[in-house]
Amino acid sequence: MTRFRTVLFDCDTTLSAMEGIDELAREHRDQIVPLTEAAMRGEVPLESVYARRLDIIRPTRADLERIGRMYVERLVPGAREVVAGLTRAGVDVHIISGGLRPAVLHVADALGVPPQKVHAVDIRFHDDGRFAGFDEASPLTRDGGKPAVIAALAPLARPVMLVGDGNTDLDAKPVVDCFVGFAGVVARPRVVAEAHVVVHESSLLPILALALDGSPPAPQHSTAP
Repeated sequence: MTRFRTVLFDCDTTLSAMEGIDELAREHRDQIVPLTEAAMRGEVPLESVYARRLDIIRPTRADLERIGRMYVERLVPGAREVVAGLTRAGVDVHIISGGLRPAVLHVADALGVPPQKVHAVDIRFHDDGRFAGFDEASPLTRDGGKPAVIAALAPLARPVMLVGDGNTDLDAKPVVDCFVGFAGVVARPRVVAEAHVVVHESSLLPILALALDGSPPAPQHSTAP
């Protein structure tokens, strides 16, 4: 294999060490966090919790700005170096996230990823900044959404690597050449069990070597000793 020519990153608990929706929840965390975790573990369909969480939280424009700043403050170690190194090597880098686009764009800006390569869920606000709804048609609000988005991006330069930590990322394993399960923030058992490669370190730096050295993925290979 040649080196990977496209690398797709999840955002929450992959590029940034937090779940944006859980931080948005504030006083509703006791309701929101279990819903998020159940969906990320694959215990319930994402579409069964996506609208429900937003209807409970009803985030404002200011809330999304706050979460965007928090994403950047909590970037996973190595995120900047990895994206910069991939970009220098001519690798096409995208962010593909079920998170809310205004907040995810803060991460993209911090990492130098162009807005057109950010695939996330749009949200609408009233003129005064109050929550007015979200893009309910986005594939990223339901299970199976990430492979659908990746397919719509074709033709991506191959081989393609996807780096993520949740069940929604694992869904896309059949449509990429290598799915890297990132367990450096949260280790989800099904993702760890089924990923081509698992990174257990609390840093994204191993991704640079995996993406550029051209080695074929070995099932259940781990970067941990």
